[in-house]
Amino acid sequence: MQIKKSDHLEGLLSDERGLTTVEYIIILCLIAVVGFAIWKKFGETVKAKVGGADSVVGTLPTESAP
Repeated sequence: MQIKKSDHLEGLLSDERGLTTVEYIIILCLIAVVGFAIWKKFGETVKAKVGGADSVVGTLPTESAP
C-alpha cells in the first residue's frame, strides 16, 4: 500500500501531540525574559542604594570621642 504525500502531510498537520510541549517552552521563555528584566531592574536599584550607603558610611567618624 502506497501512502500519498498529501495524506502523510495531512496526518502531520493534524497531529497535536507536541503542541503542549511547545506551549510550555514558550511560557518558560517568557518567564525567563520577564525574570531577567526584573533582575536587571532590581540589580540597578541595589547598586544605587549600596553606593549611597557607602558615601554616607565614608563620612562617619572612625574614632569614638572620650
